[in-house]
Amino acid sequence: MPATFLYLIRHGSVVGAERQRFIGHLDVPLSQEGEAEMHALATHLSTVRLAAVYSSDLSRARRSAELIAAPHGLTPRMLPALREMGMGRWEGLTAAEIQLREPRAFSEWMGRIGEFPFPEGESVPDLIARVWPVVEEILNVHAGSRVAIVAHGGTNRAILCRALGLPFDRLLSLGQDYGGLSILERTGSWWRLRVLNQTDVG
Repeated sequence: MPATFLYLIRHGSVVGAERQRFIGHLDVPLSQEGEAEMHALATHLSTVRLAAVYSSDLSRARRSAELIAAPHGLTPRMLPALREMGMGRWEGLTAAEIQLREPRAFSEWMGRIGEFPFPEGESVPDLIARVWPVVEEILNVHAGSRVAIVAHGGTNRAILCRALGLPFDRLLSLGQDYGGLSILERTGSWWRLRVLNQTDVG
């Protein structure tokens, strides 16, 4: 059985990234740095025979996917199910602001990242229930090929945990920097991590 390769990409740096805010479903564009990161990654992947490129519909992922797809003559398919985790009433806030406003809730969230939901938002199980069926469908459609998904830090971490059988409380142990590339290989029901969070592609 031929292997299927998933090129899992986090979108490039966004406007205001230096403030380290919880962005979630807020539609924040790529910064100039993010554009440069994705151009470099697109060049790096230009010799890979990608069968398709899929993306979250949020603009930071959509633009990143357009840049990745261009050298292959592909048009990315936008899927809302690939969005970042919904962060509820914490969207747009920094960790310091949340700690000041809701110290008990923030402490509980940090201690139970794998299960505690964002207030008025999603939990990791909510996220994976939304994302994983779409990932499975994409890989089944493109079985035996190489396919790219351009999504978000939380989304990608959840996909990696689910594929590799890791508990969700290990979510933050999996680096997912802006413009980071991870590669998963699937043969039947068996997964292998080939690359994790590669960023030195320039």
